[in-house]
Amino acid sequence: MFPDIDTPAVLVDLAIAEANIDRFQHYCDAHGIACRPHIKTHKLPFLARRQVAAGAVGITCQKVSEAEAMVAGRDIASVLLTYNIVGAAKLARLRALADRVALSVVADSRTVVEGLSRQFADASSPLTVLVECDTGAHRCGVATPEAARDLAAVIAAAPGLRFGGLMTYPPAGGVAGVQDWMSRAKTLCAAAGLPVEIITSGGAPDMWHAHDAPIVNEYRSGTYIYNDRSLVARGVCQWADCALTVLATVVSVPDANRAIIDAGTKVLTSDLLGLTGHGHVLDRPDLRIDQLSEEHGRLVSDGDIGLAVGDRVRIVPNHACVVSNMVDTVTLVRGAQVEGVAPVAARGQVR
Repeated sequence: MFPDIDTPAVLVDLAIAEANIDRFQHYCDAHGIACRPHIKTHKLPFLARRQVAAGAVGITCQKVSEAEAMVAGRDIASVLLTYNIVGAAKLARLRALADRVALSVVADSRTVVEGLSRQFADASSPLTVLVECDTGAHRCGVATPEAARDLAAVIAAAPGLRFGGLMTYPPAGGVAGVQDWMSRAKTLCAAAGLPVEIITSGGAPDMWHAHDAPIVNEYRSGTYIYNDRSLVARGVCQWADCALTVLATVVSVPDANRAIIDAGTKVLTSDLLGLTGHGHVLDRPDLRIDQLSEEHGRLVSDGDIGLAVGDRVRIVPNHACVVSNMVDTVTLVRGAQVEGVAPVAARGQVR
């Protein structure tokens, strides 16, 4: 199992990733939804370019530094930043970024809007700002459709800004809530003379149900390019659709039903996402990764574990997005063929 690759290693099967890109793009095209993938999952400019080449209207980023890394080669033309930008340093970098790419951002308060306006008041082109809306996830976002209308009016009146629409990141299973909430907000905005061009929603768990909220005309999914154990558990994909895996080596077999691998929280992450255990060992459904420390992972089984020191296992992590941010490079493969190593360009870009 890839004997020349040192472990622990993060592998990305490009054949699977490309098939995942094309499958969701075809779905979006069939339902008249603009696809704007979130690059937080892969953090690789060449995969972002592949997503755009397949038909995506642009990309989604979470932080300014992440967007800077993704557009460094000027190959990406459109970026949506789905995060409140606060602070002088970030706003200055945002202004510079807007000179390089078609940029839009979100806001959920007058304070955030005022900061954006101060930075862009003298810009040659206005910055497009969407109102972030809380449709049930209770993270960021205005709480009511009426508040969305009111903040949209603030954006439209602010120097250097233009109101571009509404954005949400709903809870899993919240598609119906998005339809109801956004329909009311759009009606209120229209009555106030504020046309809503874009209504953008997201989330990999519900991506195959995006069309059940026809008010949405743009969808943001990130994890779909790799998939992971959490999405298999939700029935979103199958193990064969998981492009990112962690290759690990057995370093100890202290008991007949216990083995230790060289991948712990620093590679597999401690995210559970409601699951029991820390990943799925491919081709060994009898094994459980029941415990992680920083550099060790513990595999257990109900019977003989059937592993020896030096054996290798390949693991689908619970949460692929975090794994991408754990390593400087990923190894690119196609099936059993190694194609090379790619630096994770946006790794650690959290400002």
